[in-house]
Formats: sequence, C-alpha cells, structure tokens
Amino acid sequence: MSDGVVLALTAGEPAGIGPELCLQLAMGKRNVGVVVIASQQLLEARASLLGLEVRLHPWTPGTEPRKDAGELSVLHVEGCASHQAGELDTANSRYVLETLKVAARGCLDGDFDGMVTAPVHKGIINDAGIEFSGHTEFLQELCGVERVVMMLATEELRVALVTTHLPLKDVPAAITPERLSQVASILHADLKTFFGIEQPRILVAGLNPHAGEGGHLGREEIEVIEPTLDKLRDKGLQLTGPLPADTLFTPHWLNDADAALAMYHDQGLPVLKFQGFGRAVNITLGLPIVRTSVDHGTALDLAGTGKADPGSLQTAIRVGEQMARSLKSAKKRET
Repeated sequence: MSDGVVLALTAGEPAGIGPELCLQLAMGKRNVGVVVIASQQLLEARASLLGLEVRLHPWTPGTEPRKDAGELSVLHVEGCASHQAGELDTANSRYVLETLKVAARGCLDGDFDGMVTAPVHKGIINDAGIEFSGHTEFLQELCGVERVVMMLATEELRVALVTTHLPLKDVPAAITPERLSQVASILHADLKTFFGIEQPRILVAGLNPHAGEGGHLGREEIEVIEPTLDKLRDKGLQLTGPLPADTLFTPHWLNDADAALAMYHDQGLPVLKFQGFGRAVNITLGLPIVRTSVDHGTALDLAGTGKADPGSLQTAIRVGEQMARSLKSAKKRET
C-alpha cells in the first residue's frame, strides 16, 4: 500500500440509497483512495437506473484506487440476490453482513486504513433470522473488543453514548460503574488519538430529569454516575457532570467542551441531528480500526430517484481520512 490513505466503503442495504451514494461519489474527483465493497452487478444496475456513467474497476489489495471523476474501484462481494431499489429482500441480508466482514478484515489485515459504512436496514436483517442490533455492536464482536463507543459528530458538536440500541426500560440497569468508566476512558483516549485533543474536556449528562435533583427524581446519579466520575477525575480525566441534559446542550456548557457524553441514544442524538443532520458523521471509538458512517438511514423512499444527498457520506469519508492519518501518525510515534 502507498503512503496515501485507502478507505473501504460498504454500500449498505441494496434496496436503499447506499449504492447510489457510492456512485454519486464517483462523479467527482477524489483526493483520497476509496474502494467500494459491494456487488458489482448491484452498482451497475443502480447506475443504469439513474443514468450515471461510472466505470467500475475491480480492485486488488496493494493497488491504488481510482480517483478520477467517472471512475470507481470496487471489491466485488457475491450473494446480492435482489437489485431492486426501494424493495427490501431478506435474501440480501447475509450479503450485507459479508460486505462488513470484508471491509473490517481488510482493515485488520492492513489492506485498508479505515472503513466507511453506508446505511443498513436492521429490521430486514433480523427478519432473515440473523441477530443484528447495528454496525457498532457487529464490529465490536468481529474485532474482538470488550467495549466500543458510538459517537456522532459535526464540525461544532461531538456526542458519545454510554448505551446505544437498548429499549429505554433497560437503560438504567445497563449504566454500571464498569460500563461508564470504560466508555468515558475510551472517549478520552480516542479524542486524543484521532482528533489531536491533548486534554479532552467532556460534559457528562445525568440519566434522570434535572440529573436526579438530589435523589428526588432517581438515585442513579448519586449511586453510580457521580462516584464513577470522581474516580476517573482522580486518573486525570476532565469530566464535568453529571449535568441535566436539558441544560448541558446549551452554549454556556458546550463552548468550553470537546464532547458530550449522553447516557442513552435518544438523550443526545436528537440534539446533534437537529444541529447538523446531513452533515454529521457516526464514529465507532474503541476499535483497533477506523470506522465512520453516515448519520442517516436507508431512505427507501428516495432509493432510485437520484435525490439522495451525499453530504453525510462525504463528511464520513473526510473524517475517516483524518482519523486514519492520525492513527498512522500515532503508530509511527510509538515505533
């Protein structure tokens, strides 16, 4: 591999907008090497549907991906049973997961410097009889790490999550001292490694309204969150909180912070998506590889129309490249 960054880009759910986002990417010249991990026939069918003239080039490890407008390097994956835009098919589910495995293993083997993922459809994968709760958990298991952290980011805001895809009723029990400590430590370390922030300043939300209001609205803050944060502060982490979530996400607090840590999915992500939907990036921290993703779903209603906005994918690729370069630099310093 050359000194340049090479990113794997999985095309996601075949019925969704992922394949056409990959093709739209090829309409302009790129500064970073991108290899699409997908069925070549799927990409050809979607290009034909949209009237896009894109030349697809088979890619092999160690070669430089095509970067010119109208050209796209592809690592073909077999098993895509249906190419129909907007029509989900359970027969595609194992193919979708295989694209993720190919990309992640390529990163672990050094063929790629990072992976970027277009959206998948969790429901149809589960309908196929395969347990799947999301990219984050899937890559955690595949890479064999104990804990990963989901973080979404825009230019102005970064929000990480203590818990991710859990029913709300299960969240309090999942917020243990061990889990909170692991998540905060990963967030702290990866803000340093991937974003060059030497002393990250992290705001931590409480679980309950008003951060429990002294125990009157819940005791998780008193019994779990506050003691854990105190121990982490003793180790040098700059943590502010637990703060009420309805005031944490205001300029008074955010102007002096590098990231916010929310206790559950819909506590932090609605704020971020309102602030920057379509230009945000989903980042998995705690992995031995770089992984970024778009901030939106499969958008089946837009698939095949040519109206899908590639903004979030472009952001995911840009951030993925930055993170990959930072990781390379960190590894060089270690040696």
